[in-house]
Amino acid sequence: MSLEKFGWNSYFENEFARYAGDDVEPARIALADRERFVVWTDSGERDASVAGRLRYESDDWPAVGDWVALEAGARISAVLPRQSAFSRKEAGAITREQVIAANIDVLFVVAGLDGDFNLRRLERYLLLAWESGAKPVVVLNKADLCANIAQVAADVQALASGAPVVAISALEGWGVPEIEAHLRAGQTAALTGSSGAGKSTLVNRLLGHERQQVQEVRADDSRGRHTTVRRELFLAPAGWLLVDTPGLRELQLWATSASIEAAFDDIASLATQCRFRDCRHQGEPGCAVATSGIDESRLASYAKLQRELAHLDRKLDQRAAQQEKRRIKKIHREMRGKYRS
Repeated sequence: MSLEKFGWNSYFENEFARYAGDDVEPARIALADRERFVVWTDSGERDASVAGRLRYESDDWPAVGDWVALEAGARISAVLPRQSAFSRKEAGAITREQVIAANIDVLFVVAGLDGDFNLRRLERYLLLAWESGAKPVVVLNKADLCANIAQVAADVQALASGAPVVAISALEGWGVPEIEAHLRAGQTAALTGSSGAGKSTLVNRLLGHERQQVQEVRADDSRGRHTTVRRELFLAPAGWLLVDTPGLRELQLWATSASIEAAFDDIASLATQCRFRDCRHQGEPGCAVATSGIDESRLASYAKLQRELAHLDRKLDQRAAQQEKRRIKKIHREMRGKYRS
């Protein structure tokens, strides 16, 4: 098989040069399920595990879509630098990045137009989509259940900051070609969104066969159950690649201020016209945002996400300080040991 078929390009070829050797070959992570990995190489598909050196000396755990250096045909010894990464903060108290999908060109943010549709949640997904480095595309699924699709699409377009918005019905099959128009052979796309948004049904439509199991959402609140339980890469008939990911019930931020500016470009643009540079857009004199007519709930979401990002920055600063303290202690221990000897 040709590696180019799996998304290999000159960028990864240059990065791989430092690892190249008689017993080392490039491979792409096609399935990531905790400790289990399936990789694609130019000689075919095979199972792989993480080498001890990578496991204990690096925080860069392989993710689906990653290009890696494969030793002895089965050991992942290094993760090549990524061109893009869709990430969130790891669930729980640990302040660490969790890469959901790597090296993607297009990120489809899927929202179901049923009882679980939520504009504020969509803003959060779009923020992380802009942070990923991929091209975000909003997919409004289950449009066959929506009586006022034109209005909903217009509302979403107003907060999408220029990202394309596509209304489809994966169940009935219409609108799907508009999604495929955003991809070409050799590119990689990923699907993300809440459980019950219809991602598995959409995967089956895009691949042309029943690859993923689907389940009905709960009737009382339209919430879904986790149908997809692992991250997996598929090769579509048209030659592009597709990553399906489990629905995310918890979507903690892993982003920068630049991504908030991109996700809320309407507010960011108006903020440059405020009288005071540190304006919080909460009734200060000369605030261009407060008098612009922007929906109050969107402005409140913007402020909430900024507070979350500031909290994340503080946690990262504390973690960096602790790591530096441990590094200096280690140096001092080594120096004392050297002098004793």
